[in-house]
Amino acid sequence: MPKPDPALLDAARYPFSCRIEPRFGDLDVNMHINNVAMAGFLEDGRVRFHRQSGYREGLVGLSSMIASVAIEYLGEGHYPDALTVHCAMEDIGRTSHRLVQLVTQDDRLVAFARSTMVTVGKDGPAPLPSVFADRAREWSLRS
Repeated sequence: MPKPDPALLDAARYPFSCRIEPRFGDLDVNMHINNVAMAGFLEDGRVRFHRQSGYREGLVGLSSMIASVAIEYLGEGHYPDALTVHCAMEDIGRTSHRLVQLVTQDDRLVAFARSTMVTVGKDGPAPLPSVFADRAREWSLRS
């Protein structure tokens, strides 16, 4: 993935954020938060976003899965300062939606991610939960 559009690196554009504290075990030999741990922080941020936005509660009889995820590492993260994971919906379809995420630490850029989530029923892709789709604008990237 090429370096993200600078407009996507503005944390103020994201309607949701959460703070996550790294553990010492998340560090690599250079004392930076390692890439696998960063992927985990992004996953945790997506789950928290989906709980807050109503996506999880609308999945009665359905599940969801990641169809695509791309992470761009923009800077170093360090222990023990908390990371802030910012999330926003970038696009919405009938059965899927695309999220963008920005990770900062003490107002420094650490990572950017773009992921596509698909809603799945017993017979394959299923329409997004209406409680989520109806509120999509509220959770979308701000202008």
